[in-house]
Amino acid sequence: MSLTTTYLGKCAAIIASVESQEAAIRQAAGWFAETILAGRMVHTFGSGHSRIMVEEMWPRYGSFPGFNPIVELSLTNHNNVVGANGQRQAMFLENVPGLAARILRNFGLDQKDTALIISSSGCNVVPVEMAELLQQAGIKVVAVVTQAHLDASTSKRADGKKLTDFADLVIDTGAPAGDSMIQVKGLDTPVSPGSTVGGVMIINSIKAELAQLLTNAGHPPKVLTAGCVVGTEKATALFEAAYDEHGRRLAELYKFAGSS
Repeated sequence: MSLTTTYLGKCAAIIASVESQEAAIRQAAGWFAETILAGRMVHTFGSGHSRIMVEEMWPRYGSFPGFNPIVELSLTNHNNVVGANGQRQAMFLENVPGLAARILRNFGLDQKDTALIISSSGCNVVPVEMAELLQQAGIKVVAVVTQAHLDASTSKRADGKKLTDFADLVIDTGAPAGDSMIQVKGLDTPVSPGSTVGGVMIINSIKAELAQLLTNAGHPPKVLTAGCVVGTEKATALFEAAYDEHGRRLAELYKFAGSS
């Protein structure tokens, strides 16, 4: 059996794992629908590689407004790998206590808001503190983690608490501890992670359920759609309408910044 076949087989197991959590996915979509219908936003956050899941939710084709993507460049933009703005600094900063509070200080939080926090290990300080502070503000927190990896890892917080300790709902990517899923003969460390596969499926499953809920409620979302699907004129109109709506929603968060 080729390593490609082996990897794809493990991805199929991840699909089954995500499918088994349909009830949790639909619960998350229900909470997010309540937030968006109330004119508020779902706060999404992930540091490091978890930024991918934040951007997968919004903004991209097939997505719609209602989400506040909190993407801190100091925690996620490390393409240089070493040197200025490198990976070492990003990994250091995501474990600095108090940074989450400084980030959230920019927004006026409301109990009608909800949040989606992504962290494969669930052990780094900033995403854990982010969830903790959002819960303290009366906001429901959905956590996307890799449960096996979280269970095998040690929290970077002094009190040992992890992301799941501050989550109202937990959804598991289905990847293994350590994330990588393939053993190569002659190589003593595994390669080819799986958490992104599970994470992206979770994000887009929530998105699909949420779109249906909003549509059923009489408020169909303004979905960013390619011109090759709906024509250039409609694609442009949807783009402008979606971004205008995002701006209006974000203005509400900035209006009362620091008041929560």
